[in-house]
Amino acid sequence: MKAQFGSSQHPRTSAVSRREFLRYGSAGGLGVWGLSFADAASAHHVPSSRRSCIFIVLTGGPSQFETFDPKPEANSSIRGPFLPVATTVPGLWLSETLPHLSQRAEMFSLLRSLTHHGAPIHETGLQLIQTGGLTHKRRVPPSIGAVVASRAAYRGNLAPHVVLPALLDHTGVQTGRGQTGGVLGQEWEPRTLRILPEHHPVVAGESPEERAWQAVSDLGTETAAIRLKYGSSEFGRNCLAARRLVEQGVPFVTINMFDSLANRVTWDCHAVAPLAPTRFSDYRDTVCPHFDTGLSALLEDLHQRGLLESTLVVAVGEMGRTPKLNRHGGRDHWTKVFSALIAGCGFPGGQVLGSSDADGAHPQERPIQPAELVATIYAALGIDPSTELTLADGSKWPLIAGAAPLIETA
Repeated sequence: MKAQFGSSQHPRTSAVSRREFLRYGSAGGLGVWGLSFADAASAHHVPSSRRSCIFIVLTGGPSQFETFDPKPEANSSIRGPFLPVATTVPGLWLSETLPHLSQRAEMFSLLRSLTHHGAPIHETGLQLIQTGGLTHKRRVPPSIGAVVASRAAYRGNLAPHVVLPALLDHTGVQTGRGQTGGVLGQEWEPRTLRILPEHHPVVAGESPEERAWQAVSDLGTETAAIRLKYGSSEFGRNCLAARRLVEQGVPFVTINMFDSLANRVTWDCHAVAPLAPTRFSDYRDTVCPHFDTGLSALLEDLHQRGLLESTLVVAVGEMGRTPKLNRHGGRDHWTKVFSALIAGCGFPGGQVLGSSDADGAHPQERPIQPAELVATIYAALGIDPSTELTLADGSKWPLIAGAAPLIETA
């Protein structure tokens, strides 16, 4: 039986009423990060040459209300159908759609005040969160993965930047989506890899590279318990494959939770069929459970294998959703505030940076630009975000213009 709206069926968590949420208080009482990024990154003394990043694109733009920033105290036209759920971190609440992550809240921190003023379309946000900038005069900024690949010391048989399962396409407007080599050139385009269900036959490769890709793709070599933990969804398989890739030393892995948006259930919850049919019932039944199961398994697996201290995990969409429900009962595009999850590489867990206002409509404390998140990722991987790249024509390209890593003092 499928869970009903406003109820939690997970045995280890308990959804609370909106009145209880107000009585106990929201995560607004949590302090921001109590140590600087420099302190956090040095905490485990992991050489930058051994660090990796798994960057999860929550394609379509998740609703902040129904995931990382519930607002049960808001007006009924704003708050949505789900209740908040207590996490393992006192005072930190998530939506009841994320019961597994709520039990691992000490492993990650949240950014709740991401914002940008670009066009409210998917492509603008996808460029900003993956490059820190926008295409200008046909000059395409390189993806984080392309930059990391171009500077990595990795020399294995796998590509240094892998995109699972495919590059983004059909997101609405035919323009850049932030996943290419851009001005760095074709040499740094990512390699894509689609992980098929385990019962699908794998053709033996002949070259070392082919055999290496085959080895990553063959999830049947994992124990049944591990496969079960990640779940049977494509996203779960991609999370497991991402762990296998960083085990092989691949410095940057991008997971597109959805590689397209049209005519399918995604995070893009307009509730308007047929182009954007996703409803909150889809969040409840498929989208959130797949995300919750896959990401929580990934964090736990990385931790148990000693890989989380050298692997940065970021999960973010290209925008948030409107504070008020639309006439179809869904939410539309909203770039003024959205959330992200960040874990690993020495980052402190169980904390919140920034906050949204009472209606989840605007940043209330510490607005964060996407370029600041990108700069933080570079710094975590040992790349100075103030670096200027020298391009093939001899011109200079600033890695991040006007943005510094997120650093909070005690």
